[in-house]
Amino acid sequence: MARNLGSGRHAGLLVPLFSIPSRSSWGIGELCDLPRLGRWLREAGFSFVQLLPLNEMASGQHSPYSALSAMAIDPIFISPEAIPDFGAGGADAALGPPERDALAAARGAAAVDYATVRALKETAFRDAFARFERDEWDRSTARGSALRSFIARDAWWLREYGLFRALKAREGGRNWRDWPAPLRDRVPGALDAARAELERDIRFYVYLQWIAAEQWAQARADGGVGVFGDFPFMVSGDSADVWSRQEEFRLDASVGAPPDAFSETGQDWGFPAYRWAEIAAGGDEWLRARARRSADLYDGYRVDHVVGFFRTYVRDRDGSAAFVPAEEEEQMAQGARLIALFTSTGGRVTAEDLGVIPDFVRQTLASFGVPGYKVLRWEREWNREGQPFTDPPAYAAVSIATSGTHDTETLAEWWETAPADDRRALAAVPSLRDAGLTADEPFSHRVRDTLLSALFGAGSDLLILPVQDVFGWRDRINTPALVSDENWSWRLPWPVDELDRQPDAIERARFLRALAERSGRSSKR
Repeated sequence: MARNLGSGRHAGLLVPLFSIPSRSSWGIGELCDLPRLGRWLREAGFSFVQLLPLNEMASGQHSPYSALSAMAIDPIFISPEAIPDFGAGGADAALGPPERDALAAARGAAAVDYATVRALKETAFRDAFARFERDEWDRSTARGSALRSFIARDAWWLREYGLFRALKAREGGRNWRDWPAPLRDRVPGALDAARAELERDIRFYVYLQWIAAEQWAQARADGGVGVFGDFPFMVSGDSADVWSRQEEFRLDASVGAPPDAFSETGQDWGFPAYRWAEIAAGGDEWLRARARRSADLYDGYRVDHVVGFFRTYVRDRDGSAAFVPAEEEEQMAQGARLIALFTSTGGRVTAEDLGVIPDFVRQTLASFGVPGYKVLRWEREWNREGQPFTDPPAYAAVSIATSGTHDTETLAEWWETAPADDRRALAAVPSLRDAGLTADEPFSHRVRDTLLSALFGAGSDLLILPVQDVFGWRDRINTPALVSDENWSWRLPWPVDELDRQPDAIERARFLRALAERSGRSSKR
């Protein structure tokens, strides 16, 4: 049973689900692997895990922030071994020799092999669905009735999602803007005809979402820790959401970030821009539905790129770019309206407020009690001479202390490459100076644990540590602006169900639990 994360001091671990495969999973972390991680988290004194988005990605995509549905769980996270309809066919023993060889290779790979995993699971899912239709759906058994109930209950998003997925498959994976005009433009008669023609295909995709929902509910019940999700700022232009709500998006413009200290030209993320006026006129229906879905799936969730909900940096095709809305008063009003929407759906909401953030954004978050991030390496008194680092115990209670995010270099990499002046300034803060940290000390287990101890002692109610920083590893989850198979594919060096037998993991759990107990964050208190 997950803990109440609504108040008090807690520590959590940031790790993507794809990074935690077990010995029985198919080369990627799966829904059923979450309770296996939960056992180690509890031993380490953690109260919750912070995941990256679980939204369904298009074939060939690795980034969880580029989804073809804001509502659907990616079937790649389904555990085939736990599907009753697949197990009835002999589970992975039902695969042919080539598939079993491919599965063994995927399980033994150092990183997630998305293409192989998707292909293998597609075979397993088709086999399971055929058996389900024959033995359950056609006979109206209890499980057949359960799927019918799921379809009725979640029709508010399944209806458009199922049709989109079936059409996309029939169209060979093409972008919906390249579909025949009646389907692209959503002519009612064409949609009705497609629903009738593709009824079985639609049911297949809905079946997978039902299986995912069942496995997710069981994983949360068995996990023993809270689960935080991630609310991406946008979805892909080639998504069920944009196709079904075209009037709320600008397909002739894209969103990104303005030029800053990290990029002279800014960033273009390629996602379609929101039509904020149309969204507001519709009562923020889609965002409200997304927030409700996140509140149903998680104990809390992180709002990605929260400043974008106040003002979005929109790039037009002619090369011009500007914030929308343009006026600060409008930005403040829009942001306050949407933060109120997020916090009204239940669960604990946090906000990714990193980068160039106007003061009114953080003031609005504070007024709603929504914590933003305090990244150790960036928390400095920028207006004071010498720009000293802020000592973690001075962080505000309504904040999240952390050593980094999924996008940053690891703590080890940062310490090794940071300018000497930065290391000296950090080593001068009282909690680190008193612990004996010196600027010229190479990164080591002692440096790692001194920095972790300082973060556990932060004034922030929430502490979130990337799994790499807990161990002092240098492997990254993502390098922004790098197109590479290495991004979003990192895996733990051991199966997640062997953490309790790995000496390094056992030592880390003991050390972290002691820090959690000393700082009032222990899950065992």
